[in-house]
Amino acid sequence: MNNPGLKTKKIRQSKILEIIEKKRISTQEELAAELRAAGFESTQATVSRDIRELQLTKSTDSSGEYRYSAPEVGSMMSENKFARVLADAVITTVVAENLLIVKTYAGMANAACAAIDSMGWEQVAGSIAGDDTIFIACRSHDDAETVIGKINGIIV
Repeated sequence: MNNPGLKTKKIRQSKILEIIEKKRISTQEELAAELRAAGFESTQATVSRDIRELQLTKSTDSSGEYRYSAPEVGSMMSENKFARVLADAVITTVVAENLLIVKTYAGMANAACAAIDSMGWEQVAGSIAGDDTIFIACRSHDDAETVIGKINGIIV
């Protein structure tokens, strides 16, 4: 892997998923403490960002206490949620070599970009959103065609 920071992030996020599966963690502070105990240096901002990226939610466990939980990977419910966001936001898509330009309704680009990022498509190298436009960098022109096909399949 060329980006050691990305590798560390993936390892840390995997550890977070492991921690919340094994222990009742109900606050960011508790999660940060568990990460430190496991040898990870994490700031409050990092933990908060990881929670958002992993789409962790607080739910009640069998004893009625709150705890962080993760959505099922590839669950139909989360995929449907992201697809609805894209269907509601995206107007047009264009391929330009390995880049995609996605036009959305005003103010919808951030939500649509977050939905695309959450889909976890391996062809996407990165994305950035403005108010009504998203730029998506793909690894190749073929990957861009694959991603645009996925998006267009959702918004039709």
